[in-house]
Amino acid sequence: MYFEPTPEQTLLRDSIRRFMAERVAPIAGQHDQARTFPFELLGELRQFGYIGGKLPEEDGGMALDYPTWAMLMEEAGYAWLSLRTMLNITNGSIARLAKDGTAEQKKRFLEPLLESKRRSFTALTEPNIGSNVAGIQTRADRRGDHYVLNGRKLWITNGAFADFGIVVARTYSPECEGGLSMFIVERDVSKYDVRPLETMVLRSTGTAELGFNDTVVPAENLLGQEGNALSKMLAGLDPARMNIAMGAVGAAQAALDLTIEYAKTRKQFGRPIGSFQLVQKHVVDMTIRVEAARALGYRAAAALERGGGARTECSIAKLYATEAAHEVAHMALQVHGAIGYSVDYPIERIFRDTRGGTIPEGTTEVQTLIVGREILGMSAIA
Repeated sequence: MYFEPTPEQTLLRDSIRRFMAERVAPIAGQHDQARTFPFELLGELRQFGYIGGKLPEEDGGMALDYPTWAMLMEEAGYAWLSLRTMLNITNGSIARLAKDGTAEQKKRFLEPLLESKRRSFTALTEPNIGSNVAGIQTRADRRGDHYVLNGRKLWITNGAFADFGIVVARTYSPECEGGLSMFIVERDVSKYDVRPLETMVLRSTGTAELGFNDTVVPAENLLGQEGNALSKMLAGLDPARMNIAMGAVGAAQAALDLTIEYAKTRKQFGRPIGSFQLVQKHVVDMTIRVEAARALGYRAAAALERGGGARTECSIAKLYATEAAHEVAHMALQVHGAIGYSVDYPIERIFRDTRGGTIPEGTTEVQTLIVGREILGMSAIA
């Protein structure tokens, strides 16, 4: 699908690009190496709709449509994939609180998130549970006016930095026998263990393992109703997959732009390497992948905007764009040669980070099975 931005979208995109070039590009590399994140950026990005922009205006948002949101994610991915990831995590919490939170919960958690005064995570994945959300084992037992949580969560983005998060746990109470529920767990109220994890990809996103050992959570921190978390989480997967796809498109475009510039200026054997046939082959293959991924990403955004289900479009976009982005980064590294290995040059970071997109929100293999099921009407997943 070809996406032609409106004049308003073009103005917004140009403003974002100036901001990213001035504020993000100069600091992304140093934060990546230090494994830190400049949280002040989130507050500054709110003016463009990056924080809560999809919420209705009455809830503090801008009522952005999905194609505009896709454009925002592409620009964030172009600048720095760790930034796009932190935006996705923050907005995931915002969306859940806005939809399921009580008035008190919105005041305590949603409003500070929208103002970038608090930091959040969402804890689904466990040591033995990845794609199969329904298999979550972390347990929440109702005891009077509180719940007691026991279990471990792994690969939790922003878990090392956040002061609260939404934890999904299997719940046992007089009204619920093992259904999945969402709990708002505050770091300074409900004590839990945090173990930061060093990863190959997205090094600035505070990935952590969280340990809950008789962690007491006040009953008023139940988000939504007991036992309804599974449907809530599954409903958010399609937009999240589109977000990842468009971030991957942005990163791939960044790698392509760097490669084109390098191929025009780097000389070997007395002429620019861009004049060599095999280098041109790389650039053409990169361009085709970027354009195809972008088209699929905006097709997914359009399907989400129409409503009525966009599972196939979002899974195809996520599958192709994330794989294509890493292929583009691989070719960019090949064209750059030894300089591409340098941590002082963006290609090295883009190469690592694009590899990270093929796993979260459903691996490439899971996306393949989802699309196969939608096409054939038969599930390959037991």
